[in-house]
Parts: sequence; structure tokens; C-alpha cells
Amino acid sequence: MSESSVPVLELRNIHRTFTVARGLFKGKRNLHAVNGVSLRIQKGDVLGLVGESGCGKTTLARILLGLLPPSSGEILIDGKAMKKEERRTIARKIQPVFQDPYSSLNPRKTIGSIVSLPLRVHRVGGSSTWRGKVEEILDLVGLPKRVLHSYPGQLSGGQRQRVAVARALIMRPQVVICDEPTSSLDVSVQAQILNLLISLRRDLGLTYLLISHNLAVVEHLATRVAVMYLGRIVEEAETDRIFEKPRHPYTKALLESVLTPEPGLGVPELQLGAGFPNPLDPPSGCTFHPRCVYAKPECGEKAPPERRDEEGYVTCHLY
Repeated sequence: MSESSVPVLELRNIHRTFTVARGLFKGKRNLHAVNGVSLRIQKGDVLGLVGESGCGKTTLARILLGLLPPSSGEILIDGKAMKKEERRTIARKIQPVFQDPYSSLNPRKTIGSIVSLPLRVHRVGGSSTWRGKVEEILDLVGLPKRVLHSYPGQLSGGQRQRVAVARALIMRPQVVICDEPTSSLDVSVQAQILNLLISLRRDLGLTYLLISHNLAVVEHLATRVAVMYLGRIVEEAETDRIFEKPRHPYTKALLESVLTPEPGLGVPELQLGAGFPNPLDPPSGCTFHPRCVYAKPECGEKAPPERRDEEGYVTCHLY
């Protein structure tokens, strides 16, 4: 898809700052959970967002869902800027699939009630049409009609995640945010859910933002990958390029940390130096420099330049 076309979802310099108390006599500090993130997602793409826990991925997802307002920056859907009071509009166009189907579904509601809830909240159609829409979407995600009157506790983990997908798709959104959609499932079920997401994307023309720690899942599903570190995007490129020729040292370290099935190789060395830095007191210059094996004196003194070229985007003094 051409870069000149209007992206279905665009983030422009999104910031989200929290004020954190440090103790009775220590005052308060600002925590920059999301720090100047800009992304463009074209219709039909799958953008994989990866990074360690605490890097800001989930905060960014909550901002996109309208659950948290950004401190500054703009979110555009189909080229139109969304305002915080337009939560209903955002909810119609962006829907989530959460990682834990055990806690994201109300155990006291039937599957039919859970899946039809968005229709009732947004007053789409009437009660005479809701059942037909629910049956149609259940069929799309591979569930029989008989589960309409079942409760989440009567279903398997894979079936519950299919219900979560059905609830997200009942409004026919443009973008689906998948936050670790397979992490709580058995390995045998994970492949089924991934294949379901792939087929739904093809059949319904969906666009995904895939948040995951599992790089194998990202490689399998994503068309582009963005790597996040301490609230910033440090590298973004097409999936094949990221996995074959990563440029940022953090991306290289993440890929090298993946366990391999090859015998005799043992547990990989992370090559990440010191532990994850304190986000309340981030390092100067390039925030990754204390953990970087390629760090130079200038890395600790000034922020790295941003480079965008035919290979993608990277922010690093090496380029």
C-alpha cells in the first residue's frame, strides 16, 4: 500500500505523563510512560508492537481505546483527529482483544449477552436483529450456536478467546488491538487462535495492532514491527527486515534472547547489560546507552538522531 494513502490509524507525537508520589518527604516526579510516539498503520496491515514489560505498550493501547487521554499529541482515524469526548466513535472503530479470556468475560453473563453487549450499548439495530448478528459472528469465529446460552465457565480457554474475538468484531471495527491474544492459552490452542485472526483479517479486511512479548507470534502475524523502549519507538520496519537485519542494538538483543529448539545451544545470553532502568529517572542522552554493547561517549550526552529511509525508521547514534 502506498505511503501517500491516508492511514486507517495514525498517532502523532503521543505523550502520556503520570505524576508519581515518591514518599512523604520526597515530593512527586513525572513518569513519561509514552514519550513522543508517532505511528502510521495502513488499512489491512498488522503492526506488531514489541518491547519489555514496562516500556509503555499497554498504556499506548489504553490511549488508543479511549480509556486514557493522552497528555499531548493527536490520534487520527481515517485522517480525522479524534477528540477525547468522542469515545463512542473511537469504540465503534477500534476494539480490543485482551490477553486473558478468563478475566475479560463476565462469568455471570451468557455468551449471547456478552457478545451482543456492544450492540446494546451503541443502540445498533434492535432486539429483533441482535440474535441474528450474534449467531453470524459466532459462526465466523468457529463457535456453534448452542454456546449462546452457555456461560464462560462452561467453555475451554480457546473457546473463551473466540468469544472475546466475536465481541470485538460484532461492531465491525476498522482496527482491532490484540494485547497478548494467545499468552494465556495452551500451545496447541495458540495456533488455532492465530490462524483465526489471520483468516478474519483476510475475510473482513481488518487492521491489527498486535502487542506481544512472543516474537514468534509477531513474526508469524505482523506485516510491520515497531520496537518500543522506555516509552519511545526506537525502530520500525517491515517484519522480514526487522528479523533478518535489525539495526537498533535493543532490537538485536531482543531477537538474540529468543529461545531456540536447537539442542546444545542452551539459554541465550541477553546482552542487555544493566537491568531495566528506572523510568522515573531515565538515563541521559540515549536512554538505552547503559545497556548497549555499542555505546560511545556521545550516547550518554545527547539524544540520538532519528533516521527514516527505505529500510524503515531507527533512532540511534550508530546511524
